[in-house]
Amino acid sequence: MERSLMRNWKPVGLALVAGAVLLAPGINPAFAAGNDSVVGKWRTPSKHGVVELGRCGESVCGRIVDSDGLKANPDLRDINNKDTTKRTRKVKGLQIVGGFKAKGNEWVEGQIYNPEDGGTYKATITPVGADTLKLKGCIVWPLCKTQTWTRIP
Repeated sequence: MERSLMRNWKPVGLALVAGAVLLAPGINPAFAAGNDSVVGKWRTPSKHGVVELGRCGESVCGRIVDSDGLKANPDLRDINNKDTTKRTRKVKGLQIVGGFKAKGNEWVEGQIYNPEDGGTYKATITPVGADTLKLKGCIVWPLCKTQTWTRIP
C-alpha cells in the first residue's frame, strides 16, 4: 500500500520542483536582477563619463559614450592598456563593463575596465532606485571602490 501512495505523490513532487525552479531568481529571466532596470545611459563621477549599459544575452555590458577626454579629443586611444596590442583602440565605443550574472536585485561576478589606469577589476552593479546605480570594483576584496552612477534621461 505504501508503494501505491508513493507512486501517486511522484507527479505532485515533480510539479512542485518544476514550479520552484521556474520561480527561482536567476533561473527564470523574468525574475533576473532588475531585468532591464540598468539598461540606459549613465553618468559616472570620473571626468563626466557617460556609459551606455545594455543587455548582452543574459548579462549586462556597457560601452563608453562620452567623457571630458573625448570632448577634448574624439580620437582618444586606450593608451594605458596593460596589453600593448590594445593601445590603439578608440576609447569611444570601448566596452568597459561585462560578464555579469543576475543575483537577486544585483548584477554580480562581472568586470569593469578602467582606461585611465589600464586595469580590469571584479565588479558588482546594484540598482538603488530607478535612477541610481552603485558600481563596486575590486582589485581583491576588501580593496574595493564604489562609484555612484546617475541615469541620464
